[in-house]
Amino acid sequence: MKLRQRFRLAGMSLFTAASMIASGLAIAKYPDKPITMYVAFAAGGTTDITARALAQGIEKILGVPVAIENKGGGGATVANGLLASKKPDGYTLLVSSVGSITMRPLLVKLAYNAQSFRPLMQYTYYIGGLVVNADSPYKTVDDFVEYAKKNPGMTYSSSGPHTQQQIGVESFARCKGLVFKHMPTKGGSTANTALMGKHVDFVAGSGSHMPLVEQGQFRELVTFHVDERDPKRPDIPVMKDIGCPPTNPPSGMIVVAPAGLPNDIAATLEAALKQVAETTEFKQLLEKYNLPYAYEDGATVASKFPAEIQWYTQYFKDAGLLK
Repeated sequence: MKLRQRFRLAGMSLFTAASMIASGLAIAKYPDKPITMYVAFAAGGTTDITARALAQGIEKILGVPVAIENKGGGGATVANGLLASKKPDGYTLLVSSVGSITMRPLLVKLAYNAQSFRPLMQYTYYIGGLVVNADSPYKTVDDFVEYAKKNPGMTYSSSGPHTQQQIGVESFARCKGLVFKHMPTKGGSTANTALMGKHVDFVAGSGSHMPLVEQGQFRELVTFHVDERDPKRPDIPVMKDIGCPPTNPPSGMIVVAPAGLPNDIAATLEAALKQVAETTEFKQLLEKYNLPYAYEDGATVASKFPAEIQWYTQYFKDAGLLK
């Protein structure tokens, strides 16, 4: 039987059949047009730098351009909200932080919550610290605390309000009975610029400060979010070394898509992202910024959201920000 007769017997026009075939081919060929990857922080910080490396890598694997667009602001809430509004077709992705997705909706009404996204991968996590200019008079964290007690209201910059780094500083302040004035920026690179220009007294580092530490421009006095000292920098204490409880947990640096992304497209993206993340070149880039390689697949990332939401809920209650 001829093809035309088969379609007619099935009650199907040639136009309808052609449309179905074309639709199937479009799905099979994903991706067949450029992909946009938003970055939740300003250009030049660790999130931006690593996102650009990921974009270049998956561009080669998937065979389509992957354009980076920085959408800094609001401690990643601007970019998160923008992505949540996009069609879940695999052509708009976001590199952001777990904390901005799990924690920020607890404090303010936003255009998204943790269920608005489909995680695709975690590849590292932010390790923050209290960082000063190398020519500052504070040689140790004890020097800093002594001065801060006598001079309340010291200023500091971070990558945004209620980010992991900012909460690390405030946890440190609560432990030591200190009062600081926060001057948020749109990302780690702009926070570093504020410190280099001596517009603030210190910075809540997020990883992008590390090259400046190694170059002798900055000095890190204490590391947040981890329980053990970095073997490569054994002289820098962690919170327990200075008699303080742990700060908030390290926030993963993740790639997400809008919720509702089809499983087959998600699988294609996850495979490409993992392939890039596992390269020697990418791991060396992470090491340059003192970022640990910490790959987790999308399902594992999503499974940890509830515990992180619980931690921040209790923190904000203790701080009097939530009832």
